Amino acid sequence: LNRSPKAAPRPGTTTASPDVRVFKGIPYAAPPVGNLRWRAPQPATAWEGTRAADQFSAVCMQGGNQKMSEDCLYLNVWTGAKTASEKRPVMFWIYGGGYYTGSGSQPMYDGTAWAQKGAVVVTFNYRLGNFGFFSYPELTKESDRRGAANFGVMDAIAALQWVQKNIARFGGDPKKVTILGESAGAGMVANLLTIPSAKGLFERAIGESSAWATTRVAPLDTLADAERDGEKLADKVGAKSLAELRAQPADAIQKAGRGVGPVLDGYLIPEDPSKVFAAGKQN
Repeated sequence: LNRSPKAAPRPGTTTASPDVRVFKGIPYAAPPVGNLRWRAPQPATAWEGTRAADQFSAVCMQGGNQKMSEDCLYLNVWTGAKTASEKRPVMFWIYGGGYYTGSGSQPMYDGTAWAQKGAVVVTFNYRLGNFGFFSYPELTKESDRRGAANFGVMDAIAALQWVQKNIARFGGDPKKVTILGESAGAGMVANLLTIPSAKGLFERAIGESSAWATTRVAPLDTLADAERDGEKLADKVGAKSLAELRAQPADAIQKAGRGVGPVLDGYLIPEDPSKVFAAGKQN
């Protein structure tokens, strides 16, 4: 993957179709590790020369025997474009999994077939469980509410911002982005439809196999509810402060519970989505 402004999206990595290339493991944000655990996604570090884009990244922390890591904020692009000027429609896929499992590299989410039909396909990883949806009183105070609870949703917004800046280089049209997902991914789609800071990042939306309250009971939990859950997690791992929580091994945080999913934090999600839809104010 070459960062030269005039570079065409070639050669990439081969797929099952000779007409489609895939670019795997492109960083869209800095690794959310150490002091960046439970912070809004930060810009990815630029690289010099050509980066190999032939391997999927580790999946975000979750159960199972997969290769997983906190360093997981990467995306993947499938394209059949021969030049960077084709302006193909973009399909931005958000995986399901109850907000505590899943990844953009699952074989059933392979983008080759859609790319054969003319789309540029993007899949990505977003933080899950206790890493993607966590609140704690000290964290709220530290972030002034701008980085509390909904980190997985912030990751989706950061990936969409990456698409707006970069997808034309892969033959995609940033003005024709469709977000779509299944199960928790459909819940994420519906939440993005009600988040003011997501406005303008996509043109169309498809939710498959759920409504906005996926895996949750309406209305969404409040930040105060989520903070109490965070305090319970801290007690479970024996941490007395946010610093001690950030010093905990990722495995210990992972094993402490599933997390709660999106919450009404008063900042990123300022109003319960049900009220936004009822008033017709969604993006």
